[in-house]
Parts: sequence; C-alpha cells; structure tokens
Amino acid sequence: MSGRAGRPGQRTGAGELLALVRSGRATTRGALQQATGLSRATVGQRLDRLFRAGWLREGAGEPVGSPLGGRPSITLEFDDAHAVVLAADLDTRHARAAVLSLTGETLAEHSGTLAVEDGPDAVLGELGGWFGRLLERTGRPAEAVCGIGLAVPGPVDSETGRVVQPPIMPGWDGYDIRGRLGRAVAERTGGTAGVPVLVDNDANLMAYGEQRAGHPDCSAFVLVKVSTGIGAGVVVEGRIYRGVDGGAGDIGHIRVPEGAGVPCRCGSSGCLAAVASGGAVARRLAQAGVPAASGSDVRDLLAAGHPEAAALAREAGRRVGDVLATVVTLLNPGVLMIAGDLAGTPFLTGVRELLYQRALPRSTAHLEVVASRLGERAALAGAGALVVEHLYAPERAEERLLALGV
Repeated sequence: MSGRAGRPGQRTGAGELLALVRSGRATTRGALQQATGLSRATVGQRLDRLFRAGWLREGAGEPVGSPLGGRPSITLEFDDAHAVVLAADLDTRHARAAVLSLTGETLAEHSGTLAVEDGPDAVLGELGGWFGRLLERTGRPAEAVCGIGLAVPGPVDSETGRVVQPPIMPGWDGYDIRGRLGRAVAERTGGTAGVPVLVDNDANLMAYGEQRAGHPDCSAFVLVKVSTGIGAGVVVEGRIYRGVDGGAGDIGHIRVPEGAGVPCRCGSSGCLAAVASGGAVARRLAQAGVPAASGSDVRDLLAAGHPEAAALAREAGRRVGDVLATVVTLLNPGVLMIAGDLAGTPFLTGVRELLYQRALPRSTAHLEVVASRLGERAALAGAGALVVEHLYAPERAEERLLALGV
C-alpha cells in the first residue's frame, strides 16, 4: 500500500482504498475515513469507482457494528469473481498450468510432459493450448483473464521478463517470453495479446507462494528447491528479493570442495548442483545399477523407501546444509524451507545435521527448518499471487481504472 494512505490532507486514490480493504486494515466506509482522513463524500466517490469496475462488493452475512455506536456498518470485500489469472510452472521435463481465482483458488488445472530443451517457441505455444483448454473447462471467457504468471527454472530479469544465461534452458537466453506466451494464449482463447505476462524464477515464486500461504508474518523467508538443479528463493518483508538482475538465490552454482572436477550443466565444474541435486543423486544411483535418470525418479524411489536412495539423499542434504550455513548466517531467516524432488526426510535430516553444526548458534536460535507445505502447487500459487499483487497495487490499479473509464 502507498505511504500516502493515512495522512490527512494527502490525495488518496481509489487504489489506496482498495489496498486497505484487501489487506483487511479497513473494511467499512467509516474505517476508510479514519485511515485516510478523507471526507465521507470523497470516500464514497472513490468506492463508487471500485464498485463500477466490479472490484468491490458489499460483504455477505451480518453487518458489523460500529465501534462508535449507532447504525451498523456494512463490510466491504474484494470481489474475486470479476477476473481470473492464468498461471504455469515449467520444470525441465514437466509443466503444470492452472486457471486461478484472484484469491488463489484453483478453478482448473493440468499437468504433463513438456521439455524446456525443446525451445521457447514450441514450449510456450503448447502452454497456450493448455491454457485455452483450461479456460474452456471453467466456462470463463478470454476477456476474464486479467494476467498471466509463469515460473521458469532459470534466472529472470524481472524488468524484461527474459531469462539470463540459464544453465538448464538451452535456447531461452534473452528470448521474449512475455510476447510469445501472450500471443499463444490469445491465439488459443480468442482474446487479445495485450494481457500482462509476468515471468519469474521458479524458486522465487515457490518462496512467494509458500511464505504468503503458511508464514505471512515471517519477515525473512528462504526456500531451497532441490530437483534437477538447486536454487533458492528469498522473500524479505513480503517482497521477493531478486538481486540486481534476477541472479539472487542461484546457490546451485556455488563451488564446493566435494565437487572438484565434477562437470556441471552450467559449463563449469565443482558446483553444488553437480554433486547434490536430484540429477546428481540419480546419476550415482544409475552407476550403482539402480534405474534412475532424474530427480523425479529419485523422488519415487524415496517414496518407496529405497535404502540406497535414502542414503544418497541424506548425503546430498549434508552438502547443501553446509552451504546453507553461510546463507542462514548472512540472511538470518525465520524459516528455511526445503522443496522439490528431494524434499523428504532423508535430505532434510542431512541439511539439519550440517546446518546446525556450521552456522552460528545466534543465526539458528529462532530458525524453523521445514518441508514444503504446498508441494507441486507452490510455484503456481506464487505466480498467481504475483500477478494479482502487481495488477491491484495502488498506482497500477489507478491506471487500470482510468483505462476502464471509471
């Protein structure tokens, strides 16, 4: 919410009033007057714009009583039925797509094989087809889509929406993902190509989704995804921390002594991902005669209680935990979450063993080390939330209201 709200005499637009209602800090006309210092008539005019846009509704059920006595006040609610969000999560060999409500409810979902190595044109074109069929299942028209969110397994420049030198996404470097996906969705739904498309790293969006869903009061939250590769997402004071150009959290390519001479998919050698990712564990299992080709195969073996897979996952967890000791000492998070194909008990145990040995006691005194809560849907939840927060932020909301002519 803009800092202007709550300062009498300052201009507070409809976007700020919407932010107050959505956050729950002011959900009646009287509370909005008190929070903003605006007159009753001005609040009414601002709210009228939001009602005409279909963004607000009067709350159902019993009205709440006024703390000052007198006639009860009707509550105001964000109307999540006026639009939907399209969200997708690309992994190296698999993808998941969904139509979400503005409050994150899944209205339709599909998952299937989709390999990023096939290149952006083919992959994004296929995603457009998935979205078209999902939208048909919900019965919502193309005009109901207000935005599209996409999670990808590589570093993303959030200003341009383009991936930057992705180690495991051949052919995607600098590609116009926003433009291609927007066109693909428009072609398959009959909509327009001007719908906003937001692209971010999958670990970032997983962290955003998990923090909002399960740890909203945690001011410093870290999620580590261990699947084909290893990456981390960081949420500080409710906002994704991306670094200068989207490279924050790329811990899979930190050099570790155990990796000396081991080639990594990034083209270097000695990286943490080369010795502790799901792909690395799968290679070691294959060398031992256990059928495994990817992190998802390791996940299945762990679920079946395979002893050698469990032992190697625990060893990988110890290697990741050693690196995370530095991360925890630097960021001092309240929650460290492990997600991805290896996010089971053996790996988590290994992380805890080394993390608590190597990190300063002061850094871990109030730290929770936990497994993913949302699982495979974490990135979808984060992508949907990112789109909604972007579109209904005060200044952007004002621009959209003007475009709607209200």
